[in-house]
Amino acid sequence: MEIHLHNTLSAKKERFVPLRPDEVSVYVCGPTVYNLAHIGNAVPAVAFDVLVRLLRVAYPKVKYVRNITDVDDKINAAARQSGQPIEKLAHRFAADYAEDIAALGVAEPDVEPRATAHIDDIIAMIEDLMDKGHAYQAQGQVRPGDEADGSLGAHVLFHVPSDPEYGTLAKRTLDQMRDGARVEVAPFKKDPKDFVLWKPSTPDLPGWESPWGRGRPGWHIECSAMIYRHLGPVIDIHGGGTDLTFPHHENESAQSRCVNGGTASVRHWLHNGMLTFGSAKMSKSEGNILTIRELLRRHDGETLRYALLCGHYRQRLAWHDTLLAQAKASLDTLYEALRGADVETFAGAPPNVFPADVLAALCDDLNTPRALAALHALAAAVHRAADAGDKRARQTQLRAGGWLLGLLGKPAQRHFQSGAVDADAIERLIAARNEARARKDFAAADAIRDQLAKQGVELQDSRDGTRWRQG
Repeated sequence: MEIHLHNTLSAKKERFVPLRPDEVSVYVCGPTVYNLAHIGNAVPAVAFDVLVRLLRVAYPKVKYVRNITDVDDKINAAARQSGQPIEKLAHRFAADYAEDIAALGVAEPDVEPRATAHIDDIIAMIEDLMDKGHAYQAQGQVRPGDEADGSLGAHVLFHVPSDPEYGTLAKRTLDQMRDGARVEVAPFKKDPKDFVLWKPSTPDLPGWESPWGRGRPGWHIECSAMIYRHLGPVIDIHGGGTDLTFPHHENESAQSRCVNGGTASVRHWLHNGMLTFGSAKMSKSEGNILTIRELLRRHDGETLRYALLCGHYRQRLAWHDTLLAQAKASLDTLYEALRGADVETFAGAPPNVFPADVLAALCDDLNTPRALAALHALAAAVHRAADAGDKRARQTQLRAGGWLLGLLGKPAQRHFQSGAVDADAIERLIAARNEARARKDFAAADAIRDQLAKQGVELQDSRDGTRWRQG
């Protein structure tokens, strides 16, 4: 099977070919843990979860790394505002993030490195960049708000003009980059575009001893060092939100390329689009966020996941209540076709086990809307099945297609239950109603139906028996 993915670097869809024929390396930028994750943060988590599922079908070995940024100025500011210790705040929100995206059916990565556990790797990479003439040490003030006088240590900066390929990922020349637009201009920089690799820390901030004094790493160097440690100098796929393309991924690419002596560190760059709320991008800085945790109080995690998959991962997706209602109704339709079917796992299954239309859609740059349409075609085919054996086969195909998307992984009856219900009691009432109908006591049967309706339980009579669902 061939997989085609849009590569941000080439700005076109390409056939994916890994560096090693039977092994794929994937790195995705994870969260900076200073607050609860909002539903926009779930877009890359879900999209790249689907990608990794697809890759595991096509290749015998896939190593997926998704990091945690647990040292950052945003974390420092949040801890200062809340009065909590920095380490405790970061640990708490990292745990919350893991819990929230697990509720969306996102599997854990193979490795989830934290920046604070890779300080030695970061320092070594910075020293290498300095030795090769791409970075320099400079005394100077730390960022405003850090309340330091610059005497605690030194900055180390990457010298952007030293890399002739800088700007190739974001498609910007040095002349097109307005100084000060996204990178702080400081008097100690050789060039205004130079960015920080290491910065001094005051006693109240996280800090580690280094050749340049006590300090902490800049954001960009963290990912480069963690990739090098866990996946090597060149990886197959690097993913993240389109808002990270510049400056984060551009800087990351430059650092790693210079460490590699000019060899690109990433073969395929993938970027997901943003989630919008109204007309604006959903973000903490805009103050227009809906946290995953808040949404999970009102909606099942699978409904949220389905809603996110309704849009192509590279496009903007407008988040609104209608989208969630449509997602819930669509899942109802799919699970209705799975009534009576066993739950199956398809991890490790070969490509021919999966429905061709779903697989083809995902192999075409993760076209999840087309894949969802293929699932609904399979659900319709279940209802048209000629006999029980044909129906079971089609249900298995539907389950398999759902697995690729991280959907349809629970018993159908459980999907139609919400909250704390006594399923056994409901089944006993249904059995009593069936007995009443068999003896033509329709008044008693209707009374049971009305009793269940008052509990929010809807009955559906079919040739296969009586089914129930909570409204």
